[in-house]
Amino acid sequence: MKRIILSLAATVCILSALAETAYTTEHDISYRSDATGYARERCTVDVYHPTDATSCPMVVWFHGGGLEGGAKEIPTELTDCGMVVVGVNYRLLPKCTIDDCIDDAAAAIAWAYGNAERFGGSKSKFFVAGHSAGGYLIDMVTLNKKWLAKYDLDPDSIIAGAFPFSGQCITHFNVRKQKGLQPLQPTIDEYAPLYWVRGGCPPIVIISGDRNIEIFGRYEEQAYLYRMLKLNGNDNVDLYELQGHDHGKMMHPAFHILKEHIRKISNNK
Repeated sequence: MKRIILSLAATVCILSALAETAYTTEHDISYRSDATGYARERCTVDVYHPTDATSCPMVVWFHGGGLEGGAKEIPTELTDCGMVVVGVNYRLLPKCTIDDCIDDAAAAIAWAYGNAERFGGSKSKFFVAGHSAGGYLIDMVTLNKKWLAKYDLDPDSIIAGAFPFSGQCITHFNVRKQKGLQPLQPTIDEYAPLYWVRGGCPPIVIISGDRNIEIFGRYEEQAYLYRMLKLNGNDNVDLYELQGHDHGKMMHPAFHILKEHIRKISNNK
């Protein structure tokens, strides 16, 4: 485990080779061609990409909001860095089921992977990331292979790195709420990333805020996920605790860690 203190000033662009290129954003692209109603409204992405570059790292980014709120975004920390960024919308509780939320995440990842080269991205440098509920979703899709198998994909084959920022690792609190459980009643069932811990995972970089000011026991959940992944033989897993940063404020320095790992992984592709 690595425990570090990061300055906000340290969030400089690591991927500088393409930093001088021009970028454009394409908005509200549907990743479910047959979607109707609420799914048609929510199942869209924005794609930020270089206009004249190829083989760039691609990051599929999932917003937070407790699975009940939030909207797709292109984080400013990921702009002008030589990367393709896909900001994903997904359906939200209680207008859908938790299975719909996770399936949307898998469908968006499958769409992004299939269209990577269209936007100048590289399928061999394909990354997923998200904060809070977004981190939970990418953990579920990365660890439980059934979600991407529906789209004839294997996370271990396509994902070059997963970056959950303060993701829930036990059963998500809003899933527990639907069952009448309180936020401080921990549960691990099929809707917990911890339930699906296994060997052979793609690289996973787990990033948490300070354990003393994180939401509930979020750091401890992530530390346990890290430990169990290690015990299952995954040597390519890292855990960072951003001291002095709470659940929300940890995002900014976490992007520095993400970009550094993407640079290292991409250099080996």
